[in-house]
Amino acid sequence: MNNSQSKNRATPLPREGKRGGVLVEKKYLLTFILVTTLFALWGFANDITNPMVAAFQTLMEISAAKASMVQFAFYGGYATMAVPAALFIRKYSYKVGVLIGLGLYAVGAFLFIPAAQFQEFTFFCVSLYILTFGLAFLETSANPFILSLGDKSNSTRRLNLAQAFNPVGSLSGMAVASFIVLPNLISDKRDATGQVIFHGLSEAEKANIRLHDLAVIRDPYVAIGLVVLVMFIIIALTKMPSLKGEQDGKTSAHTTLSRLWHNSTYRYGVGAQVLYVAAQIMVWTFIIQYADRLGINKATAQRYNILAMSLALSGRFIGTYIMKWVNQRRLLALFGVGASLCTLGAICIDGIYGLYSLVGISLFMSIMFPSIYGIALENVRSEDTSLGAAFLVMAIVGGALMPPLQGHLIDQKVIFGWPAVNVSFLLPFICFVCITIYGYCTYKLRYRN
Repeated sequence: MNNSQSKNRATPLPREGKRGGVLVEKKYLLTFILVTTLFALWGFANDITNPMVAAFQTLMEISAAKASMVQFAFYGGYATMAVPAALFIRKYSYKVGVLIGLGLYAVGAFLFIPAAQFQEFTFFCVSLYILTFGLAFLETSANPFILSLGDKSNSTRRLNLAQAFNPVGSLSGMAVASFIVLPNLISDKRDATGQVIFHGLSEAEKANIRLHDLAVIRDPYVAIGLVVLVMFIIIALTKMPSLKGEQDGKTSAHTTLSRLWHNSTYRYGVGAQVLYVAAQIMVWTFIIQYADRLGINKATAQRYNILAMSLALSGRFIGTYIMKWVNQRRLLALFGVGASLCTLGAICIDGIYGLYSLVGISLFMSIMFPSIYGIALENVRSEDTSLGAAFLVMAIVGGALMPPLQGHLIDQKVIFGWPAVNVSFLLPFICFVCITIYGYCTYKLRYRN
């Protein structure tokens, strides 16, 4: 990689060694806490939605590829709204962007009420699409906001700390899915041989079960919608600091886009983020299908998802601590190697140990999103930050594009004599290899210059 923006290059950090400085200054502490809470809110939405792919597949009697349109709608909302959100924030402020995001989040959540009533799969996808309009506003606002709350030399560590609370929300979403939603889905009841009973019932019996199960799916979204409304009120009433780079409308969007394009670390960072989100969603969405082939029901399989998220949460705190001594670029490359090896285990090992390898990937995914985000924006001018952040949030579209392809592979049942669900994890393996290369190359570039 060649970074042509040498004039914007940050002062090189020490090769190794402890980096000092206060992560969050006292004057920013309340803002940091409130904004960090938002990371948990979108984590909940992300990870209560992932297991719904398998639930809709059974309940609506559709293919894995079609059921994964849940993810296409969910992450497609990010792709649609991230840049408009950034342009809005350029004109107004991070705080207004957060409030718009919370409002759209609540609207999408409450649309689950009519969606369940009409029993339309497409209606659920539309509801999720609107909900993620809100998440796009939240992420486009919150991530650069956190980076701005203090010394730039600590910005990636600060973002990793804030992002550590994203898995807290994700674990909450998974717990609700695992202990409240999935066990109460009548459609997932199985006979003594492990086969789903639902498919052999009459149409009238299926209709009654759908009415019940869709209400079970609906209720957690309505509940989180109410929580989001409370957060909207709290943030609306709280005074937040106006920070440099928050309003950067004096620079034209065309000029900003040109500078971003010629910043190779940023440009390849967007690509790395697309691949990371794609890999993350594939790993967490299809754990259930992987376990299902081993005869494990959805509710039990979801507990493996919870274990995976627990590893991600632990890894993020551990990774944030290690970054006091190890450069985040180098750590990203090392964690990329770990994720790649675990993914190979999930592909090559047919059985419970393959499932353990699949779960283990999450430990190494833990620091990837905030690290790629922070590295990509490290040398971006302050007036370009909001639009630069938008494309990194828009990169979440990777979660919309790749899961349907993996679902199509899984639907083949067997590929070259090997279980298709195992083979399908070649897709995240390729993603992790590319992320490893990005971490390694940016690390070498940093110290070569």
